[in-house]
This record gives sequence, C-alpha cells and structure tokens, in this order.
Amino acid sequence: MTDTVAQPSVADTKAAPDTMAWDSGLRRLMMIYLPLSCFVLILLFPFYWMAITSFKPNAELMNYKEHNPFWITSPTLAHIKHLLFNTAYPRWLWTTMLVAIGSTTLSLIASTLAAYAIERLRFRGSPYVGLGIYLAYLVPPSILFIPLATVVVQFGLFDSPMALILVYPTFLVPFCTWLLIGYFKSIPYELEECALVDGATRLQILRRITLPLAVPGLISAGIFSFTLSWNEFIYALAFIQSGANKTVPVAILTELVTGDVYQWGALMAGSLLGSLPVAVFYSLFVDYYVSSLTGAVKE
Repeated sequence: MTDTVAQPSVADTKAAPDTMAWDSGLRRLMMIYLPLSCFVLILLFPFYWMAITSFKPNAELMNYKEHNPFWITSPTLAHIKHLLFNTAYPRWLWTTMLVAIGSTTLSLIASTLAAYAIERLRFRGSPYVGLGIYLAYLVPPSILFIPLATVVVQFGLFDSPMALILVYPTFLVPFCTWLLIGYFKSIPYELEECALVDGATRLQILRRITLPLAVPGLISAGIFSFTLSWNEFIYALAFIQSGANKTVPVAILTELVTGDVYQWGALMAGSLLGSLPVAVFYSLFVDYYVSSLTGAVKE
C-alpha cells in the first residue's frame, strides 16, 4: 500500500509568494531604506542649512517669527558677492589649496617609502616600528603645536604657508603609513620575488610593480591627507597671523566675526564654497577609495 502525498492547492501556491514578497518588501523598507533615509537626511542637512543661509537676505535671517527658517522667500547673492569681492576669500581659498596639495604630496612620498620598507624589507623590529608610527598619530595636535611653534619660529617660517606644508605631515604620515602597510600586504609578494630573480632593484620593483598595483591605496591615503589638510584648524590658527595667509577654516571664523557680530550669510557661504573642492575630490576618486578599503588589487 503506497502512501499518498498531499499536494498543495492552487490557492496556497498563489498566496505564498505574495505573502513572502510583502514580508520581504516590508523588511527591506524597515531594515534598509528607512535607516538609509535617516542617515542621508542627517548627513545632508548641514549642507542644506548652509545653502539656504547663504542665499537668505538679512531680513529673513534675523526674523524667524515672520519667515520660515527652513526655506527662502527672497533669495539673494549679496552674501556671496560680499565674500568674493569685499574680503580676501579667493586668496584664502588659494592658500588652502596650496597647503593641502603640498602637504599631501610630501605625506604620500614619505609614507609610501616608509610603508614599503616596513612591509617588504622585513628588517628586525619592523612590526614594532609600524606600530610606533601609528601610535604617533594618536598624539593630539593640541599637545604638539607648542613645541612645533618653537621650531617654526626658529626656522623663520612663522606666518608662512610653508610652515603648514611642513608641519601637517607630522600627523598625516603616521596614518598614511599604517594604511599603506595594510594595503601592501594584499599585494602578492611572489611578483616582487620574480622581479628580484630577473635582476630588478628594490626601487625598480617599487616603481614598476608595487606602486601601479597600489594605486587605490595611494588614492585613499591621498584623500585622507587632502581632507585633513583642508580642514585643519589648530596649527593654521597658531602658525598664521596675517589675514592674507590664513586658510579657509581659520579665516572665515576670525575675519568674518567682529566682536559679537556674526556675518552669518558670509560665514555659511564661505563654509559651503570651502567644502566644494573636497566633495569634488571625493567624487572623482570614490571608486578607488572604496576598492582600497576592501583591500582589492586591480589587475
């Protein structure tokens, strides 16, 4: 006697996919889209606030009882015009760009050589050297700027952008070195061994094999260095005195605030324009940045 197997009815087979799809869609909404929407809202709201404040006239900025604080009734370009033509903002922006590019270049050169030496040359105590370099990054700038100020004054670099270009690598090189050490580990060492067998030197291997494979890691370290250099405040405030040589983060706070009077429109316009180069820099190299975080090697 054979056992009979109960077959599902047509109604059950049609109802099950609908229930699963509804449950999956609701779960996707609660677990992905809702948290992602909250994250994007919190992340972009400061930029939205800076944008609407930059285009609001003073009458709307000072009277929230009659005007909506989250919307613009009569947009104006007066704040941006004042910032660009009545202040030294273009000079501040150029100085910030020069300092960020110069310090990033020096940091990448030094950290690349240090990371390659620590990871590939395998000298005695190299792991402890790498750890010590990373621990140097954890020292707060509020402690280091006092002895660094003495060095800057003795070398005659006070109130000069060159002082910032030479000082910023003190906190950029440790982290970039630690980041590149981890990325160099993902590159197969057998490629370099084959090159050594063929008679290549270490510098030739670094230039022709390692660096082309480490482009995502280099770009990630460059983005990190450029961003920190662009937004740095303590060293720029301590080492730069004249208004013409100040960077954007320091200048918009010290030059656009007189006593207890805050030029909110110009302040927000300066902050918004100052954040655009970093946003453009990220958008150009975002693919390399993501691949470097995952430790990928592009072939």
